[in-house]
Amino acid sequence: MKTTISYPTKAGMGKTGSWRVFRPVLHEDKCIKCWICWVFCPESAIERDEFPKIDYDFCKGCGVCANECPVNAIEMRREEK
Repeated sequence: MKTTISYPTKAGMGKTGSWRVFRPVLHEDKCIKCWICWVFCPESAIERDEFPKIDYDFCKGCGVCANECPVNAIEMRREEK
């Protein structure tokens, strides 16, 4: 029996982060590299690197990553123009 794994892809309609009101900010000193933020990001805007890296071109600021982080290493800050 074969199992198919579906991997998230970046927004199919192009860059979508321009209308964001809040932006996630990762505090690397708190991050335990559990990658839960990467798993739950609905836009696949978090890339796997040494630490999670947020691609703000695709991040819509939904806050799912911050809500799912078990150690509160992601803070939602108001977007500044």
